[in-house]
Amino acid sequence: MSCGCVKSILVSLSRRKPLEPEGEQSTFNRCLTTLDLVALGVGSTLGAGVYVLSGEVARDTAGPSIIISFFIAALASIFAGLCYAEFGSRVPKTGSAYLYSYVTVGELLAFITGWNLLLSYVIGKWTSSVALAWSGTFDDLIGGVISKYFEQNAAMGLPGLAPYPDVFAAALIMILSGVLAFGVKESTMINKIFTAVNIVVLLFVAISGFIKGNISNWQISEETLLNETAEFKNLSSTANLTSIYGAGGFFPYGISGTLAGAATCFYAFVGFDCIATTGEEVKNPQKSVPLGIVASLLICFLAYFAVSAALTLMMPYYMLSEKSPLPVAFQHIGWGPAKYAVAVGSLCALSTSLLGSMFPMPRVLFAMARDGLLFQPLTKVTAKGSPAIATISSGTVAAIMALLFDLEALVEMMSIGTLFAYTLVAICILILRYQVGPSEDTDLQIIQPSTRFGFLKPPSTPNSVTSRTVTILTIISVACVVGLCVTLTQALDAVSSMEPWSLVLICVLASIVLINTFLIWRHPQNATKASFMVPFLPALPLVSTFINVYLMVQLGGETWIRYAIWMLVGLVIYFCYGIHHSIQKQRLMANQMKIETISGKTDKDIMKEEKF
Repeated sequence: MSCGCVKSILVSLSRRKPLEPEGEQSTFNRCLTTLDLVALGVGSTLGAGVYVLSGEVARDTAGPSIIISFFIAALASIFAGLCYAEFGSRVPKTGSAYLYSYVTVGELLAFITGWNLLLSYVIGKWTSSVALAWSGTFDDLIGGVISKYFEQNAAMGLPGLAPYPDVFAAALIMILSGVLAFGVKESTMINKIFTAVNIVVLLFVAISGFIKGNISNWQISEETLLNETAEFKNLSSTANLTSIYGAGGFFPYGISGTLAGAATCFYAFVGFDCIATTGEEVKNPQKSVPLGIVASLLICFLAYFAVSAALTLMMPYYMLSEKSPLPVAFQHIGWGPAKYAVAVGSLCALSTSLLGSMFPMPRVLFAMARDGLLFQPLTKVTAKGSPAIATISSGTVAAIMALLFDLEALVEMMSIGTLFAYTLVAICILILRYQVGPSEDTDLQIIQPSTRFGFLKPPSTPNSVTSRTVTILTIISVACVVGLCVTLTQALDAVSSMEPWSLVLICVLASIVLINTFLIWRHPQNATKASFMVPFLPALPLVSTFINVYLMVQLGGETWIRYAIWMLVGLVIYFCYGIHHSIQKQRLMANQMKIETISGKTDKDIMKEEKF
């Protein structure tokens, strides 16, 4: 690789975007309220998983302690949510994690983050797979007419492709793309209606469970489970038999089962980050974005908690259906017709989830195109301020994938994209809060003499040295966190067997993270305040990073190979197009350097030598 290429990569790594770039004007219409954002966040997050996930996790992983699993998952999610909330109050712009990393870390990492977001929105739990779930649910309600027709007349039967082209799912995506392209206010109104219906159905489920539930279903004895196991295996005796349903009680699968359930339940809270893409369309983004994120996560936790509690009270956890737990539970208590209410709620939940997944995708495309990193036509907007070209383009790609592909194998790819974005936002918050502000780092600042142990007693206000030190400590901490997560995952047997090398390695890595956390805490923070700020720095972002990285390394090798291919395509686009058309690169080359960081404002006069 030539020196020029290396220099170009290094420059793009450090090239950051100002908060208010010269010549950039917002073309969006500020029309959204806090209620719109809460409905958008709840609709995106509280999808059909609430109707299915509770039964699956309770039956096989956690039992009645699923309510604790959801509580732990909600805490882990709120760590990421708080980091997004602070950035939302500081950077009221369209772009979500992509923009946050651009103004804090650099252009190349920002592009990688944006490319990861597109992956999660297009493929995974989002648009294509949600549309397929909507189509499948509707098909079940009408007796499988759609699937039977296409299986008989248009079966594909090729590996990697769906059994038949799901025309219904593709058409649904294109219809909703048209609605979103028409105007943001109209689409959010539809979203609020569907979300309200979903919440009403979930309230009905929760109240029904508490009325007809029986607390004894949380206190099932091991003897009962042994009898059920013997019946399941067609045995006449329970002698020398091990229960396949756990040990009974509130924690039938132990604390480890509850924690494993929490890891699964964490993905049920993915979706709130769509609020962060609305910064330029909200009337009061500094207030509404943080409030919308926190409120939507709280509402979703209460809904998951109430539904899972009601479900495990209505019938024993080991009798729950994995695919349709709520209709089976209502049948168990003698309320069979309630399944129709559940079906309506499920379709409304899928509709809001689909709208919520399609809403942020074109806005991330728009933000990247506006910065010159993707193709310029994607920046076109309608008279109502909707990014129409980006909306139709992303909808078309999602529709093609829903039409042709079997996306079950690709769902885990969404997890990598989302968790990577969460991780980078947490790291950016840590770096941001210790960056030097303009009033704190000037040419007239008195330089304090350095001592051998000066890093243990840093100055009272941040400067370029303390900012650089915190950045280095953060990078080392993240590297140790990655090593810790890989060790806990790949060497789990060695850790369980208490092998010395594994214990020493874990202790060393954990000690480095703890020492670095203490050293970062000793350094002065930037004095610039925001309407919302992450508490418990620097511990909270590092804990969030640990959770996200740990979940990422749990994913299989095939998923990482697919992810590597996706990233390779993105890097080819960046180095062949984005790096040459970067608007920020053009600004710097033209010496238009009115720099405004998200920590404060600095004006630097660029003196140009006049040639005679």
